[in-house]
Amino acid sequence: MVSTSSISAVGLVNQHGLNWKADSSLFNLNYLSLIISGRNREFESTKFHIRALMAKPDIDFADPKWKNKFQESFDRRFDLPHLRDSLEVKPRSTTFSLKSRVPLVDGNGAPEDTWNGYVNDDDRALLKVIKFASPSSAGAHCIDPAAAGLSNGHRAGPRKLIYYEPDDVKAAIVTCGGLCPGLNDIIRQIVLTLEKYGVKKIVGIPFGYRGFFEEGLSEIPLYRRVVENINLAGGSLLGVSRGGGNISEIVDSIQARGIDILFILGGNGTHAGANAIHNECRKRSMKVSVIAVPKTIDNDIPLMDKTFGFDTAVEEAQRAINSAYIEAHSAYHGIGLVKLMGRSSGFIAMHASVSSGQIDVCLIPEVPFTLEGPHGVLQHLEHLIRTKGSAVVCIAEGAGQDLLQKSYTTDASGNVVLSDIGVHIQQQIRRYFKEADFPADVKYIDPTYMIRACRANASDAILCTVLGQNAVHGAFAGFSGITTGICNTHYVYLPITEVIRTQRRVDPNSRMWHRCLTSTGQPHFTTPSSS
Repeated sequence: MVSTSSISAVGLVNQHGLNWKADSSLFNLNYLSLIISGRNREFESTKFHIRALMAKPDIDFADPKWKNKFQESFDRRFDLPHLRDSLEVKPRSTTFSLKSRVPLVDGNGAPEDTWNGYVNDDDRALLKVIKFASPSSAGAHCIDPAAAGLSNGHRAGPRKLIYYEPDDVKAAIVTCGGLCPGLNDIIRQIVLTLEKYGVKKIVGIPFGYRGFFEEGLSEIPLYRRVVENINLAGGSLLGVSRGGGNISEIVDSIQARGIDILFILGGNGTHAGANAIHNECRKRSMKVSVIAVPKTIDNDIPLMDKTFGFDTAVEEAQRAINSAYIEAHSAYHGIGLVKLMGRSSGFIAMHASVSSGQIDVCLIPEVPFTLEGPHGVLQHLEHLIRTKGSAVVCIAEGAGQDLLQKSYTTDASGNVVLSDIGVHIQQQIRRYFKEADFPADVKYIDPTYMIRACRANASDAILCTVLGQNAVHGAFAGFSGITTGICNTHYVYLPITEVIRTQRRVDPNSRMWHRCLTSTGQPHFTTPSSS
């Protein structure tokens, strides 16, 4: 029997040259990409030999029904947690309808024959839509070359039946982690949509999870007049902080405050905390819906097209890149160096480089590089200076950490404190050109906190509006332990457990990274181990 599941590094090879390669970027290492060498062959009955560092038996490829079983397993993973799972709750007709100016207090909802604005619980969105003509195509990740997609993202939106009486609901909103463009847009839409359902008790929890247990931090009453213009400014009306207290203490606070629905805005760590809160509430048989909204400027949440704040970050990064370009081109042998956000994922640096058209070298965490030697960054910069007179470099904050002394300190969220690669690169460039007795003028720009504090642009404002509305719809539909996002242009609900399995990262074999390399014209900077 041949089987595999959670694989960290794997190669599947048969005697005919048919290879399977693991991909950890989707579905927590359960996704496999097929690489075929030689002519096309039927492979259903082929015997595979597995070489793996870690494998948990899950899929038996010798079983003719393995595809059906895989889909069934996938369906179970993406089944949304619901209040019905642990409580005896009965639904009622929704109070939400766009056909009415006020909430439908009688609970009848809009007549079925006059408005089809509700989403059916059976609706799904495809998590994968591309069927590759060649499994060895750039960026190909497909467990079955014949599969066109996997339909497991539950479609987001209002349901005909709800599981709360709006008059009795107390809803709370908390923003955790660092700042991100769009936080106020989300808060605003959650409040406005709650009021559309008829909820009258809405509060904000100040300064992240800290607001649940820190003395002196009081709830902030929220209603339309308070939030209607907060989207015009950056930051968060509620404030933010990293880290969290004891989960049991937080749930004690939720229980004491009488909170029925909790909206949590944050990144991977915040989502893990939200999932723990959801589990503790379920353990205590509390009728509380915990709904997360993914907030990460790095765009590193898996399964989603993008997270809010990312588009604004890329747009604002253009200002820094353009300034570096002007400085470099105005100086004799000028080099502009811009450091952008991206601890583990280089999406901002990559997209900003492509969109600006002014970058000569883009360095991201997912692609190792070397500074020294004939194939290093420094010699390429010298080549650029000699041939075009100037150069502009864009680097993500998490890139090149192997070149620096490893940090063992962590921040309040448990993230390793990164060494400053921007300052290091700046110093190395100056050293290199000084030793080469070749003048170079280096200008270093770090716009990190300026970008985080910006107001959301139009694209992010729209995304935040929909995410905020869908978060409320998901809560009233009775879901808990879920997050909402956009997947293949459709808005979906996903179990929190699926989005905290791993981080989304740039695939060095993806078409987008290839496009970035074509745009910058940079070579492959080989590392000592690959040269």
